Amino acid sequence: MNMQQHIAILGSGNIGLSLAKGLVKAGIFNPQQITLTRRNLDALADYAELGYQITNNNAKAAKKADIVILAVLPQQLNKLLDEIKPGIKSEKQLLVSVISGVSCEEIRQHLEVNVQVVRAMPNTAIAIGDSMTCIATDNGTNKNITLVRSLFDTVGVSIIINEELMTAATALCACGIAFFLRSIRAASQGGTEIGFHAHDALKMAAQTAKGAANLLLQLNSHPEQEIDKVTSPKGCTIAGLNEMEHNGFSSAMIKGIKLSAEKAGDLYKSEN
Repeated sequence: MNMQQHIAILGSGNIGLSLAKGLVKAGIFNPQQITLTRRNLDALADYAELGYQITNNNAKAAKKADIVILAVLPQQLNKLLDEIKPGIKSEKQLLVSVISGVSCEEIRQHLEVNVQVVRAMPNTAIAIGDSMTCIATDNGTNKNITLVRSLFDTVGVSIIINEELMTAATALCACGIAFFLRSIRAASQGGTEIGFHAHDALKMAAQTAKGAANLLLQLNSHPEQEIDKVTSPKGCTIAGLNEMEHNGFSSAMIKGIKLSAEKAGDLYKSEN
């Protein structure tokens, strides 16, 4: 931990606050080194008591920070950039954007400063330290890419990808949380229909999904390899799988991810 560095999280919603807590828990920063901004400061009162600096002045927070996290909605970004523009110093600061559909170049163009920008796309599992975060940049140094990755590794797992794939990452990982949750919900409803109480069916479905994911991650396995282990000739598993496929299960998931990717790419552009 560098006791001289300061980080400002502009737009301290769920993602920003989860990141702040992860950084402190990992010992990378202490609360006094982190400034949280939000229009409604009452929502940050508990964090102030823990030692975090809080303010509704984005310009002031950004000016004194070494690392500036942009964590507002896409439609709020231009206003935020206008606020912080006078205080951004290209040679001293690193900007990290967690905003969907906005390129590093677009941020620099709006600021009119050749500052280093790194994009990060976490998902809502960041709240429990289990995010899948994709990281990309077009002008960040290897040192700063490593730095950003170390920040987000405190709240899950991160990978480096090409920036052109960041919109796709939004669909697969950020939107993807909802897709897998809907799959679990559907499985629990099926469980209820075949005789389980709703709360038991949900727990069974969620734990089964967790186990399936861990099989792939811990064994470095492929889904079809694990599916083959549980299917047998004329068995009940293959019968259920085939019925789902006949009704478009995989096709619906693929189409949903593609449409989300298209929408994610338009979120910022539609506001300009």
